[in-house]
Amino acid sequence: MAAYVIFIRERTVDPEALRLYSEQAPAGLAGHPVTPLALYGKHEAIEGPEAEGAAILRFPSFEEAKRWYYGPAYQEAVRHRLKGGIYRGIIVEGIASEGSGE
Repeated sequence: MAAYVIFIRERTVDPEALRLYSEQAPAGLAGHPVTPLALYGKHEAIEGPEAEGAAILRFPSFEEAKRWYYGPAYQEAVRHRLKGGIYRGIIVEGIASEGSGE
């Protein structure tokens, strides 16, 4: 069953750290079955506090999402993101679609 990684950037605190993250993060995706669905595009807060942006990544399973996030390549990059901004990040399992057999 698909899983989704969702990052919400609440506030930037170090633009240079986020620049380093944006340079290193793509290498962390290499070899992982990930589909970016949204990457900090146009958005509107309809509930809760405003956010600077959000990213949504789809993985084939919850385990694949965790394997990517906790893998050494992404962990090298994520330290810059965590230094560069205030974020919320979650992994959420999708729902089985009708007729999918999941």
